[in-house]
Amino acid sequence: MYSGLAIILLPLIFGYLIPIKCLDLLRTINRLLSSMVYVILFFMGISLAFLDNLSANLQMIFLYASVFFICIFSSNILALMLLDRQWPWRNRQHQKKLPSRLHMVLESLRLCGVVVIGFLLGLTHISWLTYASQASQFALIFLLVLVGLQLRNSGMTLREITLNKRGMVVALIVVISAFAGGAIGALLLGLPVKTGLAMSSAYGWYSLSGILLTDALGPVLGSAAFFNDLARELVAIMLIPTLIRSHASTALGICGATSMDFTLPVLQRSGSVEIIPAAIVHSFILSLLAPILMAFFSAP
Repeated sequence: MYSGLAIILLPLIFGYLIPIKCLDLLRTINRLLSSMVYVILFFMGISLAFLDNLSANLQMIFLYASVFFICIFSSNILALMLLDRQWPWRNRQHQKKLPSRLHMVLESLRLCGVVVIGFLLGLTHISWLTYASQASQFALIFLLVLVGLQLRNSGMTLREITLNKRGMVVALIVVISAFAGGAIGALLLGLPVKTGLAMSSAYGWYSLSGILLTDALGPVLGSAAFFNDLARELVAIMLIPTLIRSHASTALGICGATSMDFTLPVLQRSGSVEIIPAAIVHSFILSLLAPILMAFFSAP
């Protein structure tokens, strides 16, 4: 367990300890992060093709992904709506013109295309493709260094994080309710509760959950984690404009760890600039917890 945590924490801490002042270098890091997502998903697709009893395993992947998504997302929604009822949060600014949700959905679906390409290549069973799992581990370590760099240089100080009560509370509700949903999903599927907790700890960070849980729990659960978290992002994009007027905390919480990047423009334009500090703090906390919790719960 400790070696698994070290593999996750050391690159993350290493990156977080490096301050960067050069804006061009920060932009390069952000571009590299985007590229590494595609690289990791490509390797995951290759690993998937080497599964024994492939057709049966594909059915298991989509069963696991569907059950975990329904349980985790429903738990998040119920808990966050209760928070909105007890602690309303209404934005004062009017809704702005939204970006094309269809365009954003298609951008997310491109990620599935990368997995499919890797999968089709893996079906050729070329000998050097057997090294895909080792390559994915090195790619994951590099990704975590980049994530640490991004978190350190996101502009958020510890004071700003602790002062934004809304972002912290929404993140806490997401974590606790996701645990409940993951445990229920595991029980329904006859899996260990610990596995359900690992599946619930990515908070929509599909590139990390896919590769990390593939390494720890195998390609079936790793692929199920990827599709579970990708579905979260797609559904969040569709629901944010509807929820944000009367359930702003719910709209923020369903974004999970993506509220600092991919879903941030939708949050801002659907609500107002008031939501940005909470969205960044919320994502910062979940992004920091996700690799640690997944490594902890997926460790043997």
